Amino acid sequence: MAQPALILSDPREAIYQSLIASASGERNHDAIAAIYASWRCGLGAMPDWLGLEPAAFWQMMEWHFPGHSLPPAVRGADAGAPLQRSDEIEDLRTLLLGQRAGNGDDELWISDLLITGCMAADHLWQDLGLWNRRQLSALMERNFPRLAAANTKDMKWKKFLYKQLCDTVGVYTCRAPSCERCADYHACFVPEEA
Repeated sequence: MAQPALILSDPREAIYQSLIASASGERNHDAIAAIYASWRCGLGAMPDWLGLEPAAFWQMMEWHFPGHSLPPAVRGADAGAPLQRSDEIEDLRTLLLGQRAGNGDDELWISDLLITGCMAADHLWQDLGLWNRRQLSALMERNFPRLAAANTKDMKWKKFLYKQLCDTVGVYTCRAPSCERCADYHACFVPEEA
């Protein structure tokens, strides 16, 4: 008699493990698997195609998980970035791409994922669908090491990125657009365990 398949009780973990089993071993596959698994389970704040153009989404997934059969990354209602924030999106893109480690084209996809996450209202790691802040810190260190090293006060990542933008233009009382709605605003400079 055949053994029953192991059933994981957490669907997000099951999707993640399925992706990891087919991972190419390229940098960032763990974070992309977590972001996609969370999105598939309705967690995080990522829109259709994880905020990428469909062709870029498929390229990213094939690069990191070759041959893995995936359904289209569409839920039906696209929660893309509002058009009035297009300047902000370009500023974030300029910041991130100017600080790339230069280790691969997947840094372009990671930049776009981070920018998409910045358009939502919670902490960046939560909006991306990562499972904890340490995953985001590791992603930043791997892809944007100079930027990561500049975060000497362990500031929350979204706030830190917006502060970098404000420092660039000489505005020193800067906060991320979603800060005023954040329940954790008072703890923004406190080291985070999760």
